[in-house]
Amino acid sequence: MDWDDLRIFLGVARAESLSGAGRGLRLDPATVGRRIARLEEALGVPLFAKSPQGYALTEAGQRLLAHAERAEQAVGEAAEDLQGAAGLSGQIRIGAPDGCANYLLPQVLAQICTDNPGLEVQIVALPRVFNLSKREADLAIGVSRPEAGRLRVQKLADYRLHLAASADYLSRHPPIRTLEDLKAHQLVGYIPDMIFDKELDYLTGIGSGSVPFASNSVSVQLNWLRAGAGVGIVHDFAMPSAPELVKILPEALSLSRSFWLIRHQDDVRLERLNRFADALVQGVRREVHRLEGMTRL
Repeated sequence: MDWDDLRIFLGVARAESLSGAGRGLRLDPATVGRRIARLEEALGVPLFAKSPQGYALTEAGQRLLAHAERAEQAVGEAAEDLQGAAGLSGQIRIGAPDGCANYLLPQVLAQICTDNPGLEVQIVALPRVFNLSKREADLAIGVSRPEAGRLRVQKLADYRLHLAASADYLSRHPPIRTLEDLKAHQLVGYIPDMIFDKELDYLTGIGSGSVPFASNSVSVQLNWLRAGAGVGIVHDFAMPSAPELVKILPEALSLSRSFWLIRHQDDVRLERLNRFADALVQGVRREVHRLEGMTRL
């Protein structure tokens, strides 16, 4: 059994399909299937139960998974030891909610990559929680602190949010002097049944009713506000990218939330990821401070 066999085994175990594993491994699904069949034949046990729903680990596959993950860890540590500390290199994938991914990470990661020319970074911007055990990403950013799983969690940054609307919208609609006045206005926000974390349920806290302009994307919500669709909650760090917007009732409603940096516990020994995480934390904190400073009233 060699590392390449285990690498393909891990890909299928995490993706739960040949096609998903093939995309991650950059191999044809048929090739992945042949390699898994060859590994099962060599070991003399089935590693996966195949069904129309995908590939699920058998009991033998579960036992092999623990060994394969330890081998993956050892290979990673060996690569880091040989590469030394001259600079970060290789590929790192980050999963993040789209507000953070759109308005903070591009400029922060651009600077980190400038400082480390051998580094390649991928941002997966999806409105959901990432599964690090399945290696969907090397690191993830969340809007609440996870309480379960073999994870290492640290606070990335605090950030603030306020009500906002475009100056054009406000000029065409009744004035908003109190939160009660919001009942006469159209709201922009999340699709209620697609709010993946309670920390994002901003509008319920102010007793809002229906949300005629709703999306699971922060960027779509921001663009609706810029187009004069209504009133919504906006990250202060996103305000500089939308000069059409004006804060509303900042003294009456000011929300505070936090981003959390989440890593798999097994990766704590990887110095490369430790150094990247340190640079990411410092960069995001500086950028939040800079952007929020541009929007203070």
